[in-house]
Amino acid sequence: MTEYDGEDAVITKAKKGTLRRLLAYMKPYWLSMAAAVVMVLCISAMDIYRPLLVGGAIDDYISGYGRPYAYVEAEDNQAIPFEGRYLSRQYQADSDTRYARLVLYHDGYYLFENLTDGQSTALAQAQGDGLAMHDGRLSAAGLEGRLMDAGQLQLLRRYDYQGILHVALIYAVLVLATFIMNIAQMVILQVDGQKIIFQLRQQVFEHVEGLTLRFFDTNPVGRLVTRVTNDTEALSEMYSGILVKLVKSIVVIVGYAAVMLSVNATLALYGFILLPVIIALTFVFRDKTLAIYRVVRAKLTDINTFLSENISGMRVIQIFNRQRRKLDEFKGKNQALYKACMKELLIFAVFRPLINILYHLSLSVVIYKGAQDYLAGALSIGTLYVFIEYVGSFFDPIQELAENFGTLQSSLASGEKVFAVLDEQPAIRQDAHPVMLDGIKGAIEFDHVWFAYDGQDYVLKDVSFIIRPGTAVAFVGATGAGKSSILNLIGRYYDIQKGAIRIDGVDIRRLSIAQLRQAIGQVQQDVFIFAGDVRHNIALDNADMPMSEVRAAAHFANADTFIDRLPQGYETVLTERGSTLSVGQRQLLSFARTLAYKPKILVMDEATANIDTETEQLIQGALANLMKGRTTIMVAHRLSTIQDADDIIVLNHGRICEQGTHQQLLARDGIYRKLYDLQLYEKN
Repeated sequence: MTEYDGEDAVITKAKKGTLRRLLAYMKPYWLSMAAAVVMVLCISAMDIYRPLLVGGAIDDYISGYGRPYAYVEAEDNQAIPFEGRYLSRQYQADSDTRYARLVLYHDGYYLFENLTDGQSTALAQAQGDGLAMHDGRLSAAGLEGRLMDAGQLQLLRRYDYQGILHVALIYAVLVLATFIMNIAQMVILQVDGQKIIFQLRQQVFEHVEGLTLRFFDTNPVGRLVTRVTNDTEALSEMYSGILVKLVKSIVVIVGYAAVMLSVNATLALYGFILLPVIIALTFVFRDKTLAIYRVVRAKLTDINTFLSENISGMRVIQIFNRQRRKLDEFKGKNQALYKACMKELLIFAVFRPLINILYHLSLSVVIYKGAQDYLAGALSIGTLYVFIEYVGSFFDPIQELAENFGTLQSSLASGEKVFAVLDEQPAIRQDAHPVMLDGIKGAIEFDHVWFAYDGQDYVLKDVSFIIRPGTAVAFVGATGAGKSSILNLIGRYYDIQKGAIRIDGVDIRRLSIAQLRQAIGQVQQDVFIFAGDVRHNIALDNADMPMSEVRAAAHFANADTFIDRLPQGYETVLTERGSTLSVGQRQLLSFARTLAYKPKILVMDEATANIDTETEQLIQGALANLMKGRTTIMVAHRLSTIQDADDIIVLNHGRICEQGTHQQLLARDGIYRKLYDLQLYEKN
């Protein structure tokens, strides 16, 4: 797969193993991630245990009044001194054991004393019509109990109060531990997630920098900006919690189900009665969200591409009064993104209420069945509380699991886009063992070169020439003749299909790309000025370049004639693309930038095409010194700027048709003479 096949051609390949590749970025942080997972598992265990703790407290302490007390000796450490005797729930029963029981009737607690084992059992089973009031005492199972006042009841239930306090303290500790662990695991995941996104963003930009011009010929800037910013940021949530939340949801669901089945399998099955419907809805939700996430990402990329292109070309849009037309185009793309986002919202708007309805239906079933079992004496009130809590908590992680899975799908969709860029392979490959020259002298040879941008329609056809070191050679010809293509090939921004290009006798395909391009200084017609001050635009943010070299390069290129007049001189901040500078000033700055890196080969592609006569004179004065000792290659429509070249090569439809000095070509009375006469006529 090559880079010029476009992103869509590699997206299918990127889909394979996307999750595996994304998880690979977590390897350097596996220890902290593992700690976060352990904390999440502990949090899940505490979430599962808390309802059991409360349910046990309800049965053992709050509803524990119904458990019998035995009359014991004072030595029993669980004995409660009550009215001169000792009562305890921790006892060894025998035939002589006597009991006491509390019975709740109409918000009052009644104590039945001195009971045999049979009387105690009959009293425990007495309810409804078997209970009656007589002279302020409660009659039940042929026995009578007296009403306890608040002081007596508090004394008798001392260990219940202590038990409730003990449970409350444990519950508070669990809540505090959950709070601390939640903060800790969230900090770990957020920090590690941001580190991973930083690394991934760096990797994508570095990879994009290494791709060749052919890739940028076919990929809009807005799409690449989306990949480096929006798509990498969309992965942040996955690394910052989604994967761990998925683990937590699965653990909690399994934990709740296991505990419910172990506590009361019948009631648990009633609670799970709608589980198949929920699973089916979750799968449908997953498929729908994956599809719509991909559409949303595609529409967002489309609108970013449109914005990047049209904001950069706003001058042209306003000159030709195309604002209304472009606004209509943007409205269409914005509408497409809006519709895609609305579909996404609709899916969530339907899914969440459906899960909520199923939760309440399941809760209704559990309450109905649990209440029946409780009234029948087959289920304690504490166990019923546990099931009510578990059913509510059981559906929350299911909903979170589906939604987190949807977010994961969004991250995977973004990951596919990012990996589609990372999977692009540069069309220009460096030799495994590149030749490193001691120093490039500047001899250039084209040996029967054939070249086509698309591999089929040749723009250069059997081109051969030799440029000696330190000489100046100019290429002229009509538009599309192949002049700029030759310049691109010398720097190996594209590779040829046939023939060979040699620098100092070595095929450039065997040379180090870095050494080759470092030796070539290129000045183009369209000069790009970066946002920043003048100094950094000349040095290209090279902090190692002394200010003296920056000033020398500007002086050599005559750029200091306008830099010194700027408000802050070399510290003057320029806007992006240098809109505050004239065309001529931008070109002079470009010359200074090239000279600062001391190239051995100087390439000028229509470098003086947009420059006024006065500025051209400044450049011509600098070029005379600049070209000494350097191989200079020029492409120019103004033949007056190349008359002093050592050799002039005339191209026509990708072939060399004439070659010689200015005077030789004029004497030949060919294409060059016609171009010269035409320009002379237009000048006059």
